[in-house]
Amino acid sequence: MQDKKKSTGKSALSVSKGIPQPPSVNPELLGRVRERRKKYSVNEYVEGILEGNITLLSQAITLVESNKTEHFELAQRIIEACLPHGEDSIRIGITGVPGAGKSTFIETLGKKVTAINRKLAVLAIDPSSEKSHGSILGDKTRMESLAGDPMAFIRPSPSAGSLGGVARKTRESIILCEAAGFNTIFVETVGVGQSETMVHSMVDFFLLLMISGAGDELQGIKRGIMEMADAIIINKADGNNIHRAEITRTEFNNALSLFPPSESGWKPRVLTCSALEVKGIDEIWNTVTEQIELTKNNGFFTEKRKKQSVIRMHDSIMENLKTSFYNDPQISAMIPGLEADLYDGKITSYSAAAELLHKYFNKREH
Repeated sequence: MQDKKKSTGKSALSVSKGIPQPPSVNPELLGRVRERRKKYSVNEYVEGILEGNITLLSQAITLVESNKTEHFELAQRIIEACLPHGEDSIRIGITGVPGAGKSTFIETLGKKVTAINRKLAVLAIDPSSEKSHGSILGDKTRMESLAGDPMAFIRPSPSAGSLGGVARKTRESIILCEAAGFNTIFVETVGVGQSETMVHSMVDFFLLLMISGAGDELQGIKRGIMEMADAIIINKADGNNIHRAEITRTEFNNALSLFPPSESGWKPRVLTCSALEVKGIDEIWNTVTEQIELTKNNGFFTEKRKKQSVIRMHDSIMENLKTSFYNDPQISAMIPGLEADLYDGKITSYSAAAELLHKYFNKREH
């Protein structure tokens, strides 16, 4: 039997060649990816955005979010060209306590908006991983029904630990979305303090989402955030929670009565709703449109937009200076050594910063 094996050269351990394996990436798909990666001119981007091309809009927002210098410069030119368009829009900031059901609420209110033939863009500032700086939460999976709506566009933006950067990028994303024909913009905040102030400075209506029966509701919200709110919504007012929601509503109404009158002439309201059962949503939208109409009639709407333009200018200056500083090759080369000296106690934080700034500004004088 051994001689037979030797003569045939066959073995039970031999491996057949099998069929030729297909390429790991579909060539047709690869071609489409390459096509999508085509470099467009400023005019091509602007024309595409004004025509409502979602692919070019998404790519332009990606340029806005990029930290590369060449992308930043291209994005600024696109934004400048898009700025005069999309004036007839409503910008709504939405924040809330953890567990308030923000995603369900945004989806339900969003479906109401698209049902009345308004185009909606949801710009959601996601919590980000401190290690990877990527988005932890995927808004398109959290708002599945709205994501499939042809009248809606959802864009999660990782905060990457930089609220100032997010503020600038979100403002610029709003401009691009409005130019693309989205006349209603939702900006969802990360819900951790300073981000609410940032978002309040870029919207027309600020909505605070709460729940009842969670204990000391009033103590859990900063006075400053309540003062910013144009409406406080008690969500999850359904089932056995309806009575508690009404009690919470009364408590918030009493708290709001102690605040000074709003500069806009609008008296903030406290409403209840059930986003899950789609109850109270019409009243919330009517409240938003009523506030917008009031502020447009008394001139506050336009005045606030003008003030927001000034804030946008200062944010842009700060972000440009920061980008220029940290992208400077000589500054980048100095930082590791100074950090090491700080660890070893050879230098103070202030003197290290002064040395870097002196180098940066002195370099630009020559």
